[in-house]
Amino acid sequence: MSASEISKEIETILNQLDGEGKEPTTALIKARLAMPVPIPAIIAALKSWKSSKRVAKVEIQQKPIQTPEARIEVLEDQISDLLTRVAHLEAQIEKRSK
Repeated sequence: MSASEISKEIETILNQLDGEGKEPTTALIKARLAMPVPIPAIIAALKSWKSSKRVAKVEIQQKPIQTPEARIEVLEDQISDLLTRVAHLEAQIEKRSK
C-alpha cells in the first residue's frame, strides 16, 4: 500500500469518526485500518488532522522480505565485524595497561 493510499485511508477513517460524533483516537484509527500502521505514524496523522482537518502524507518503511539464508549471511557478517571490533578494543586496553 502506498503512502498516499495509507494517508487517504486514515483521512477517511478520521472523517467517519468525526461524522459519527466520536473523538478520533489512535486506538480507534488503528482498529479500523486495513493494514498495520505504526502508532507514531497514526499519531502524526491525527495531530495533522486536528490542526487542519487534513492528513499529511504518511510514509511507512517496508522491510524487504529476506530468505533465511540471506538473513543468516547478514548476521554472520555482523558477528564478524563485531568480533573484529572487540579484538581491536582488547588490543587498545592491553596496550594502555602496560
